[in-house]
Amino acid sequence: MLLEENQKLTIIGLNEEGQKFRPSDWAERLCGSLCTFRNRRMYYSPLLRPAVIDGVKCVVVDHRLQQEQEEMFTYVMGFVHENKLQSRIEDK
Repeated sequence: MLLEENQKLTIIGLNEEGQKFRPSDWAERLCGSLCTFRNRRMYYSPLLRPAVIDGVKCVVVDHRLQQEQEEMFTYVMGFVHENKLQSRIEDK
């Protein structure tokens, strides 16, 4: 799956059967690999950030991730496939 310019991928914390994905901090763990720290505070990358949509934990992937961090994009897509998570592509 490739994202076009001005698209984002939303990974939804539900599996194909609609059950919540565990552990409950999966989104923060996944996004933590691209975060930075300043003044003892964590800042998530705009390329890969956690979100809560309709009460469900999600991860929002910016289209630039596949060009700027190709290995990370491949890892994220493998994570989605391996864990059978729901996802959707949207225009920004």
